[in-house]
Amino acid sequence: MPVRPVTRRRARISVTSLIDVIFLLLLFFMLTSTFTRFAELPLSTATGGGALDPSPPAFLQVGMDSLRLNGQDTALAALAEAVASLPGRATTLLVQLSDGVTAQRLVDVLTSVPPGAGLAVRVLE
Repeated sequence: MPVRPVTRRRARISVTSLIDVIFLLLLFFMLTSTFTRFAELPLSTATGGGALDPSPPAFLQVGMDSLRLNGQDTALAALAEAVASLPGRATTLLVQLSDGVTAQRLVDVLTSVPPGAGLAVRVLE
């Protein structure tokens, strides 16, 4: 009687449980993430080609440690009141950034401007 060597068959790895785990992770991340934006800042760059506005614009100079609204020093906490009390009811707020101003500083300043002020914010390049 001839002796045959025993050949072992490799056990196949079942990927069904792996697919289940991946599906559960995908479902978890889809349900726990948010797809809405936290806050939006409506602004546009100041480029030419627009219609002329009869009212003069307000001019805001932003530095890392200073704010000047129409040439007058203003604190960040008092910016909303200063914008609300602008003479001549300006409809455009021109924002000029000094050298070294970070994006976070710009966002802090723009969120201080009240949204109900009716100002179109334009950032000068």
